[in-house]
Amino acid sequence: MLVLGIESSCDETGLALYDTSRGLLAHAVHSQIAMHEEYGGVVPELASRDHIRRLIPLLERVLAEAGAGRSDIDAIAYTAGPGLAGALLVGSGFAEALAFALTVPALPVHHLEGHMLSPLLSADPPRFPFIALLVSGGHTQLMRVAGVGAYELLGESLDDAAGEAFDKTAKLLGLGYPGGPALSVLAREGTPGRCKLPRPMLHSGDLDFSFSGLKTAVLTAVRARELSPSERADLAAEFQEAVTEVLVTKALAAVRQQGLDTLVVAGGVGANQRLRQRLDAGAQKARIRVHYPELELCTDNGAMIAFCGARRLQLGQRPEGGGAFAVRPRWPLAELACP
Repeated sequence: MLVLGIESSCDETGLALYDTSRGLLAHAVHSQIAMHEEYGGVVPELASRDHIRRLIPLLERVLAEAGAGRSDIDAIAYTAGPGLAGALLVGSGFAEALAFALTVPALPVHHLEGHMLSPLLSADPPRFPFIALLVSGGHTQLMRVAGVGAYELLGESLDDAAGEAFDKTAKLLGLGYPGGPALSVLAREGTPGRCKLPRPMLHSGDLDFSFSGLKTAVLTAVRARELSPSERADLAAEFQEAVTEVLVTKALAAVRQQGLDTLVVAGGVGANQRLRQRLDAGAQKARIRVHYPELELCTDNGAMIAFCGARRLQLGQRPEGGGAFAVRPRWPLAELACP
């Protein structure tokens, strides 16, 4: 079964072809970073219009790379939420129209489920059950994953997610968009510990997170006086240490509390090298395995959507059909059911 995956939840347009027998055949992503950089963040209307321009060229690109034609597509999976409403409508409308034209099923997919299952695309995939640390954009969650659709929420951010905190802190430090990667680069030049920042909820006794206070602590430090370049780098390094320490501590605690031995990390923040270093070191001590998606699959992409849709179709899920569709800008992952 050849499944076309379409991702358009925010500022990346991603398409991919996944074959249930041969694996991932092709995927392509267009990033809108250059367009939104001028505004210091994502402009939803511009994002939606750009998705419209990119979908057909990207479709032709992945078909050519896979050596396939439109008639070879057996099903289409698309991101229906969560995300920006307009951007989701573009991808969903395109997917449903193409599916109608090709007389193939179209399956709505949860964006975070795609991220969470993306490590299964690797050469050494994790086995169920496992703990998933989801650190994607506006979401920071710990989930117990027993199988596709079998998810139990163990903890989540009560305010700003880790990715949001990275972006907002980067802006406070005068860095460009996207802020998270820029802050990580600056942090390499600094020394953590020279300035002290809190580790929010590190010892709260639960698996929830809170990063808004950490962002406020950075704001206080920035407003106190004009920082030198080296002090800005030290502050970036300390911020990154604070976030990664909390994420690693809570993730390993979740694995231990659930009696499991496998941790999956997914989402854009999962590409952070310092987070990976600390997780690998902590996991080695705790004798657990950590699985990450390939770096190119950490950001939003069509491959994870195609794979997720293919797994659900293989397990028997069928779309309602009829060409009708609805997007869900807010869609709790815990509401998903097993196929």
